[in-house]
Amino acid sequence: MQVVKRTVVRQSSSAVYGLGFIGAVIYFIQHATTFWMGVLGILKAIVWPAMLVYECLDYFGM
Repeated sequence: MQVVKRTVVRQSSSAVYGLGFIGAVIYFIQHATTFWMGVLGILKAIVWPAMLVYECLDYFGM
């Protein structure tokens, strides 16, 4: 007799990250003064959650 494990995956966090990514791309591209600053903005948009967590931890002195 085989036991089958099923894992339930919620996709809501992916939707929140996706909306945040789109918002960050728009923000960084609007504030870019050169083409390469726009490219850097896209890269920043990919890792914005890590930057947010770092700044929060720095603010709270952890």
